[in-house]
Formats: sequence, structure tokens, C-alpha cells
Amino acid sequence: MLNIIRINKASFYGYHGVFQQEQNIGGKFEADVDLYTNFAHAATTDKLHETINYEQVYNVMSELAQRKKFHLIEALTDAMVDELFRKFPSVHKIGLRVRKNNPPIGGVVDSVEVEVVKSREEWNETEVKL
Repeated sequence: MLNIIRINKASFYGYHGVFQQEQNIGGKFEADVDLYTNFAHAATTDKLHETINYEQVYNVMSELAQRKKFHLIEALTDAMVDELFRKFPSVHKIGLRVRKNNPPIGGVVDSVEVEVVKSREEWNETEVKL
């Protein structure tokens, strides 16, 4: 059985961007994550330790966003997916969307967003190459 745990609009502050001002001042980012896992046992036992702790997922994403500066949200998003696979071995697949609010692109845009969808098998292949 494959189930999905979704966390929507997780917000965090980070210092990511191509321009020096973005890396100095920072900005608000949002993320939506789909974690593909099997929580059938947790559904019957009603025990948190049998599933994925949402708070821990948020903390992994937020801590990475605050600990390291990225020029591209593509790189930030990919790094978050990799870290989630490292921390949560029961996750089979991840879909992660990261939005950068009010991007400095010379026009009025609410946000820009990238999405990474990766299976554990794809991640394992990448990890072996590194």
C-alpha cells in the first residue's frame, strides 16, 4: 500500500537568490511536500512513532533553508528532497514544491515555484555517484 502525507504552505525565511541583496536581506519561502509512504500500520495503531512526524519534516526543510545559502531555488529544493530521504527511510517518493515570494524579476509576480519529484531509487542512484 502506498499512501501520501502532504504538508502545505510550510513557510520559512531564507537567504537564497542570485543577487547579493537577496542573500543579505533574505525573504519568505513556502513549500508543499508530498511524502509517499505506507502508513497502514500507523492507521491501525494510532501511534505517531509508526508514521512520519510532520514537525520533524518541517524542521528538516526549515533548518536546511536557514543553514545554507543557495543561488537557485532549484538547488534548494533538490537539497531538501535529498535531506528528507536521508532522514526518513520509510519514504518511497517525494514531490516537493518550493515558492519564492516576491521575486526580483523586474515585474509584478506573486511568486515563482519549482518542483522536484524523485523516487528513493532515483535518489539512491544519485547518492552512489556522489
